[in-house]
Amino acid sequence: MKAIRMLLTAFAVMLFAQQAVAQERRAVKNGFDLSAASNKRIIVFRPKVIVSAQSTGGMFEPNAAWTDEARKNIEVALAARQQALGNIIVPAPDAMGEDARRVQEYTALFAAVSRAVIDYQFFIGNRLPTKKRDNKADVFEWTLGSEIALLPEAKDADYALFIFNRDAYGSTGRKLLQVVALLGPGIAIKSGEHEGFAGLIDLKTGDLLWLNADKAMGGDVRTPEGAQKRVAQLLEGFPGANAPSGAAR
Repeated sequence: MKAIRMLLTAFAVMLFAQQAVAQERRAVKNGFDLSAASNKRIIVFRPKVIVSAQSTGGMFEPNAAWTDEARKNIEVALAARQQALGNIIVPAPDAMGEDARRVQEYTALFAAVSRAVIDYQFFIGNRLPTKKRDNKADVFEWTLGSEIALLPEAKDADYALFIFNRDAYGSTGRKLLQVVALLGPGIAIKSGEHEGFAGLIDLKTGDLLWLNADKAMGGDVRTPEGAQKRVAQLLEGFPGANAPSGAAR
């Protein structure tokens, strides 16, 4: 019985892994090009990291310990990869007061825009009429607005790199429910959610120049090894990167 349960669980994981691969997308704004030797100044803002537990019923409960551990792991992994990005990479200083509020707002806006790109331009079933035309003409036009120039340190830089990472890990009960649903009525139930967005923003115009967005990422960010894998996926295809990137799922 135990062997059968393990086999069914593996089957469910494989099924959702196949679905996950199809959700990954990257895009570059028309005409944008960035070489590793262009000496552009890129501010890297602290990644927004959220980690939750998912109950059997599907409810998400933020887990402070997991979030703190994941944030540390991701920041270490990101620091280790920054030299490979080329150009002049500058970690954003800790912001205070109004500056801190503005950074939080733009990080949240970046996440919202990234989800909109996935839902309304990448995913063929939901494309807005304007984005259908954009796709036919190979146009990628999204912006966070020109007031992004008010971010701290923005006046002395060319671009900003934003990273948003959200994970929810399914409980044992949720995983068992996933298998039972597949065996019984054949209903697909997700166990856990793992979305990550990395984007390069023009600090003069607010235009989204490059986006790597994935609603089903790999790597357990609660471990150093998993965070390294996650950061490699987030920065895969980064413009001007001077070293091979990417990681197996």
